[in-house]
Parts: sequence; C-alpha cells; structure tokens
Amino acid sequence: MYKMSNNPTSKFQDVPWKHRFFSSMIGFAVNFSRRSDGTINRYIMNLFDFKAPPSQQPFDGVKTSDTVVDATRNLYFRLFLPSLNQDDDVPVIVYFHGGGFAYLSASSIPCDDFCRRLCKKTGAVIISVNYRLAPEHKYPSQYDDGFDVLKFIDDNANAKNLPLNVNLKQCFIAGDSAGGNLAHHVAVKACEYGLRNVKLIGLIAIQQFFGGEERTESETRIVDAPMISVKGTDWLWKAFLPEGSDRNHPACNVFGPKSVDDISRLKFPATMVVVGGFDPMHDWQIRYYEGLKKCGKEACLIEYPHAFHTFYGVPELKETCLLMEAVKGFMERLIN
Repeated sequence: MYKMSNNPTSKFQDVPWKHRFFSSMIGFAVNFSRRSDGTINRYIMNLFDFKAPPSQQPFDGVKTSDTVVDATRNLYFRLFLPSLNQDDDVPVIVYFHGGGFAYLSASSIPCDDFCRRLCKKTGAVIISVNYRLAPEHKYPSQYDDGFDVLKFIDDNANAKNLPLNVNLKQCFIAGDSAGGNLAHHVAVKACEYGLRNVKLIGLIAIQQFFGGEERTESETRIVDAPMISVKGTDWLWKAFLPEGSDRNHPACNVFGPKSVDDISRLKFPATMVVVGGFDPMHDWQIRYYEGLKKCGKEACLIEYPHAFHTFYGVPELKETCLLMEAVKGFMERLIN
C-alpha cells in the first residue's frame, strides 16, 4: 500500500484553470443551494448546472440521442454511439452519473463529456441513465430508476434506437461516485431478477460513494480536498437515506453491520474498483473491494495515489488517460 500525502490541493494545481474555475463554480452552487432544512434550491443549482443537448451529428466522433422510459418521473437515458462503422459486435455500458444522488443529470456537461470520451475510447455504446434526485426522491428511488432502465433495455432488445450490431450479452454496468454505488445495487437487483437478453459481465466502479458511521483514517486525514468533504458527504447521506436511518444503512455501508445482501450466492459480475489517494472516501472504497473478495467475487483494484475525487473529469490529467486505458483493458479482457 502506498503512502499518501496530506496535501490534496497540490495535485489540483495541475488542473487547467478552466476546469478549476468550473469546479469552483459548481462547488459554490452546491454549497449555496443547500438549505438549512435539508432541501435544495433547484433554481439556484440549475443556474450553474449547464446542459449539453443531444447531438445527432457526430461530435468528437460520437452521436447522442435521448430515449424516454417514463416521462412521469423524467426517467430517460442518453445513448452515446461511436460514429465509426463497426462490423463486429459492440459492447454496452449502462452508466450512472455521480452527484451524491442529489445533483447533476445525464445531460449535465461534465457527465455528457465523460461518457462521450468513454464511448470514443472503448468503442462501446453508452447508455447514460437520468435518474431522480434526492432529497425530493429518497432511497430507493434511484435504484428503482436504474433497474427499470435495465429492464427496459432487456424488454426492448431490438429497439430501433439501438444499433443492430450491439451485443447485449457483452453488457457492463458502471458509474462514478454515487453512480458507482448505484451500479453495485442495480447489479445486485439484476442478479436476483434474472434478465433474459442482457448479460452483465462486468462492473466498473469509479471512486464509488460508500460510507458508514465510523470515521475512517482517510476521512479524518484528508481535509480541504477539492470537490468533496466529510461534512458534505454527511449532508448527502442524510438527504438520500430514509428518515431515521444512519450511515450504516446497507445502501451506504454495503458490507457493514446492517448489510442484507449476501452477494456470495449471486453470479455477480467481475468488478473493477477505482480509488484515488486524495479522496476522503478512499478507505470505504478499499473496503468495498475487500468485501467483494471476501464474498468470493472477481475484483481488481486500480489505485491512483495522487488522484482527487472526480479527477476523471479532467482529460488533461495523466491519471485520467490511465483510467481510460484501464477501463478499455478490463472490458477487452472480459469480452475475449
């Protein structure tokens, strides 16, 4: 195990100024939009949450479109298609964006940009899910939305919006931050349900959002980290979890004292766990990896010692390039 620095802001100085400015602006909006009663001022937040429209014409080698699953809950997914013609079977990634269950959407510029880059790098079709947000919609709304999209794809395997060469038997489920948490829980539901046309062969969890009542070493040591703080994650868990729950709820602490899912009995997909050394949630992410191994599941751990939370949103960082290569390699290994 590597020795980590106590100064997460030093690496953040390597980030181009436009990304630092945008991150600061989003951080300001998040903090300013939180009300003392535990609600969010959506009007203020939406002023800073810039959206990217779908692009039928290729942009940076990728075309996008939106498909509505349930208009009553604004449940839809953004489809990312590589514009290059491919004769071989194309794998699928069902993706869940981050934002602490409370912020952003599939059309938010950071989420759209990351999925576009992931699509171009891997050559996979990306299905980016737009799920309901807390605190207006608490647990398990987000998990239900994610699983309903997976069932929609399973029930509409021959839908015209999916390319003919897409291979649903080569399906990955993935997410960053809260999306990584979602990917795990939706994968559990899928394993228990038994899909007919979709076969989950891999899970990609990028700096997944987990926690617990205990304060870990990384939570107490890493202060002034960019993008995230322990105070902020506590607020998000309270906004997301059912009233009266603590952070040992199984949605938060998946292998904790209140855990109800025994995944050792499930055919759980091989999992790639990505952690950053400057992420306060580092230790909870390591525990997730260790929990998978204890349950007898295939899991690989990718560590970037100097990576802060959401580093992958900055294409210029070396760690982001390494992550893209690692994801591509993980997918190719499981497909081949």
